[in-house]
Amino acid sequence: MTDDSETDGTTFRLGRLVFGLGMALQASEDFRDMDDTVEYAESAGVPFPDLLAPLASGTMLVAGLGVAVWRLPRVATGAVTSFLAVVTLTMHDFWNADPDDRDGERLAFFGNLAMFGAAVAFLHEAWRD
Repeated sequence: MTDDSETDGTTFRLGRLVFGLGMALQASEDFRDMDDTVEYAESAGVPFPDLLAPLASGTMLVAGLGVAVWRLPRVATGAVTSFLAVVTLTMHDFWNADPDDRDGERLAFFGNLAMFGAAVAFLHEAWRD
């Protein structure tokens, strides 16, 4: 039988790795199709989308990797949590979306909400260290 702290540590590391790499991979997908990313940001009313969309994607790439490898965890988890808090409410506001887009935005909103919950848990852990 394993020690609880050993199991908790392994589970935490695995969760961190999956979450952080997932965030980084999503950001890399944004870079692969930056024209669509900028266009989507522009359609949501983001100011300076040509500047802010790549900046946000770059931040998420670096922050996701930081969470995955637990380097500068307070900065990395803070960046991910802040990003998800803003993007979830502003970019995926399904309650204001065109009826044709509402289902997709609702799905993105709840997906981001779940990631936000994980990010808050990792942020809490980063400040415990």
